[in-house]
Amino acid sequence: MIELSHIDATFSKQVRELVDTTHIRTVFGAHPRILSQKLDLNALEESKRKDAVRKLEPMIDEATEMRAERFIVLSGTDPGPTKRKSAGEALIQSLLELCSYAKESGIDIALETFDRDVEKRCLIGPSQEALCISEAVKEEFPSFGLTYDMAHGTLLAEDPRKSLHLLKEHLVHVHIGNCVRNRGCVAYGDQHPRFGVTGGENDVAQLTRFLRVLREIDYIPGNPQEVSPVIGFELKPLPGEKPEAVIANGKRTWQKAWSLL
Repeated sequence: MIELSHIDATFSKQVRELVDTTHIRTVFGAHPRILSQKLDLNALEESKRKDAVRKLEPMIDEATEMRAERFIVLSGTDPGPTKRKSAGEALIQSLLELCSYAKESGIDIALETFDRDVEKRCLIGPSQEALCISEAVKEEFPSFGLTYDMAHGTLLAEDPRKSLHLLKEHLVHVHIGNCVRNRGCVAYGDQHPRFGVTGGENDVAQLTRFLRVLREIDYIPGNPQEVSPVIGFELKPLPGEKPEAVIANGKRTWQKAWSLL
């Protein structure tokens, strides 16, 4: 599976044909538009919340054109402890509206959890709160689910075993990658640096532990299944690094971790 986002109309037809020809599965991430346009699905101002939903609907149409199975979003900015309950209710309403719109195209919605106090500073956020949001949405749209990012869990200071066991009935998509929590280091925050980068939090040992838990909860099944679980790499070269070398880094880290399971 590959993850796509908005593609200029000049190239979208070529990409769609390539997806069809290669028989590959795709998901569609709305993150670039949400972050660049500061769209807030949990805005307490109703007009702002509705505007965010309205601007994402055409992207669902685009995801349909790209044969995507899922459309992934993230919550808006955390408004602080006193307003989180109301923001959570607004987020649920937005997700229900997006699910309803996407249902006609046969696309399912997923919510990705992000950090709350490092860089993205999103409402969702901690796994326990993500679970509450997902439970509410799944009452009406059972195919809704959560995307859990290994690096975001690290930025949230979560224990992966506790979080993954908590969310196991809601996980539909997993990301693996690295992050930096030390403000004095390059790639601070959620910048998807290579594994082993100076100041980074995740490497072979952490990935091995993460994969073991995915096996424990049967996200990585013990027996072959018709539809494979989705585990995506998120890696980005730092200035001066070659993309090919960073990809090789990701593959080697995965192979070493997998051999240790």
